[in-house]
Amino acid sequence: MAFDSREFLASLTEAPGVYRMLDVDRAVLYVGKAKNLRKRVSSYFNKGGHSPRIALMLQQVAAMEVTATRSEAEALILENTLIKKLTPKYNILFRDDKSYPYIGLGGKDGGGEFPRLFYHRGAFEKKSQYFGPFPNGLAVRESIQLIQKTFLLRTCEESVFANRSRPCLMHQIKRCKAPCVGFVSKQDYAADVRLAEMFLRGRHSEVIEGLTRQMEAAATELRFEEAAALRDQVRSLQAVLHRQYVSSTRDADVDIIAAVVERGSLCVNLAMVRGGLHLGDRAHFPQAAAEAEAGEGLTAFVAQHYVEQPAPARLILSPYPLEDLPEGLNAGAPKNEMERAWVEMALTNARLAVQARWQAKARSSGRLTALQEALDLPEPPRRIECFDISHTMGEGTVASCVVCVDGAMKKGDYRRFNIAGIQPGDDYAAMRQALTRRYEKVATGETAAPDLVLIDGGKGQHRVAREVFAELGLDHLASIGVAKGEDRKPGLETLFVHGRSMPLQLGMDHAGFHLIQEIRDEAHRFAIVGHRARRAKARGRSKLEDVAGVGPARRKRLLAQFGGLDGVKAATIEDLCRVDGISRRLAEEIHKTLR
Repeated sequence: MAFDSREFLASLTEAPGVYRMLDVDRAVLYVGKAKNLRKRVSSYFNKGGHSPRIALMLQQVAAMEVTATRSEAEALILENTLIKKLTPKYNILFRDDKSYPYIGLGGKDGGGEFPRLFYHRGAFEKKSQYFGPFPNGLAVRESIQLIQKTFLLRTCEESVFANRSRPCLMHQIKRCKAPCVGFVSKQDYAADVRLAEMFLRGRHSEVIEGLTRQMEAAATELRFEEAAALRDQVRSLQAVLHRQYVSSTRDADVDIIAAVVERGSLCVNLAMVRGGLHLGDRAHFPQAAAEAEAGEGLTAFVAQHYVEQPAPARLILSPYPLEDLPEGLNAGAPKNEMERAWVEMALTNARLAVQARWQAKARSSGRLTALQEALDLPEPPRRIECFDISHTMGEGTVASCVVCVDGAMKKGDYRRFNIAGIQPGDDYAAMRQALTRRYEKVATGETAAPDLVLIDGGKGQHRVAREVFAELGLDHLASIGVAKGEDRKPGLETLFVHGRSMPLQLGMDHAGFHLIQEIRDEAHRFAIVGHRARRAKARGRSKLEDVAGVGPARRKRLLAQFGGLDGVKAATIEDLCRVDGISRRLAEEIHKTLR
């Protein structure tokens, strides 16, 4: 199905985040990050000159999903997580688990009584604490310098620390309190470690407030140089150190569910954290929820979603209290800054999903109105059905019928018709058979009639459709034949409209024409999938199976006797009669069928 990039971009946020390109089977083709999602995604569809690899990928895009984040750095880390988990076909760079750096506090065996501050990549040691991840090494080193400058913690290796007899240069430039030579007590150093820990855990407001009080006290006592240094430390810490909330060093399995009710829609957003890694989220729009409240929607979602979950997350976070949970599930409100950030992100993405859905509905309504005006219909066509024929040189002919209701494809109403009893390659006869089988039920009142019928074909195909409608007493149905343009280029299609003597060509920027293209492309895709399945089944089936009286045992004996189907085809009737269990009458039937 052709991806409608214009409709998708119209509802896309300009926030930072991660986008995922999906193919028709919902497999992830590509994962990317963006500082501005709308600008980045639009660059794929509004600009040319792509490499062959990207051009091939864009031809396969059938849908896209996005997850908004709080910053570009968070988008970078979430992108890395999703690439490792989903292994998309078109992502070239696959980073390992050591891609992102952390700040460590502890050192070998926890650092003893005087833990050190250090830069870390790789596996974690049990006795040390780790904070991050950070988007790049520069951010870690700058943060370590600022924390070291503020809290005067040591950064030297254990071998250096254990063998010092006098303070090093770091003490002389006021970057360390020299615990190696006893210039600071264990208690005072532990207090500095606790402050650094608080700041790295996100409790920087408490630390900054303490530094601010020290600054004010120094200024009151006319120690202006010290006050200025403290002021600069506060500013630097606020500006540079930035916590990331899409990854955690804690081995957490958490589901975050948030719900919003906006624009008359209830949206429940589910975000998943596995092993401490945020794996993205998905929006759900329940049916029959027009009057429901957010908390009610969350309770219903939990009760239904976790019924068949074999291994649910150990914890569910939600901004609303959850009651009557299934057995084995624990729910709670966010308790720390990390969990609060997760819930905030889930709420933000739920609101963005509602906004995108609302804009898509408004766009669909506009396209239906534009189509109504172009075709002079009495009302916008709420239900549109489209037919297409697919075969290979007349083999495995399949007709498809796809349905669009209120501007959105309704896959539950799709139908395929296996065409039989016609001259191979006769598209007119195939279309006649498919339309007759579909609209016989409409003529008898079994199913409702569509407001508009699209026929993927030219004037001849459309004429066949009008003949079928006349025979069934459905001549009142509105219909269009969609003929391919010159060189089969999209946008140059010609429309043969019932009741008009001259064909119609709408502009490439016509909203109603975009809807026709989308429905026609979906009918084409659905027909091809059905045809390929039927063709593969027929080619994998022995022609001996078409002979009445030849079951699995006789078929096996025939193939063994003559060394395969080609040998059976070349055999005479007398040769076939010599096979155990094959009578002359049956031999004649086999000979006739295979030839």
